[in-house]
Amino acid sequence: MNKEEYKLYIDDVIRRVEFARMRFDEKHIVKIVAISKYSTADEIKALYEIGQRAFGENKVQDLRAKSSELEELPLEWHFVGNLQKNKINNLLDINPALFQGLDSLELALELQKKLEAREITLDALLQINSAKEESKHGVMPEDAIAIYNQIKAECPNIRLKGVMSIGAHTDDKAVIKNSFETTYNIYKQLEGATICSMGMSGDFELAIECGSNMVRLGSIMFNK
Repeated sequence: MNKEEYKLYIDDVIRRVEFARMRFDEKHIVKIVAISKYSTADEIKALYEIGQRAFGENKVQDLRAKSSELEELPLEWHFVGNLQKNKINNLLDINPALFQGLDSLELALELQKKLEAREITLDALLQINSAKEESKHGVMPEDAIAIYNQIKAECPNIRLKGVMSIGAHTDDKAVIKNSFETTYNIYKQLEGATICSMGMSGDFELAIECGSNMVRLGSIMFNK
């Protein structure tokens, strides 16, 4: 696929985002984060050249390698994976624009210690396991508001910007929709929250129709 064909392809993805956005609210704005975990630096560069700026990785070592290789480009890097405590310092060395996988109070308290020692802050989203699936990370929906507010109170170096969740792992659209609505309803109750990150390549339109204002698109953005 040449550059012109690729641009037309991406324009079509953006059009799908636009249609979903309009179905929710014509004033609604949605940001696309291109998840580049299966893509090379050259593929990221090709997407950058047609206008994409925000990219996400789910492994700290991959984020470090790609952000370093592409440091001449003004990219906005997001970390979207599960963060192990022994990798916290490695992540903070990279200083991502947004950490989307803050999945427990315990992790937040550990992060706070490291951030405080460095005298820096980190923008983050609280991950909610809205479908209550054992295979997923995140806080339970019924605990989310209390934990969010506790992190805000006890972890001043973590700047919580909102929430993130992954849609239910099923083919049942009603169940997926319910998981997105659960997260959105929590998001609406959080004081000062501005980001509701929901939706991936297979379900982003439904997520946007349920209120998502940030989608994490991997394979579809890289035509894989």
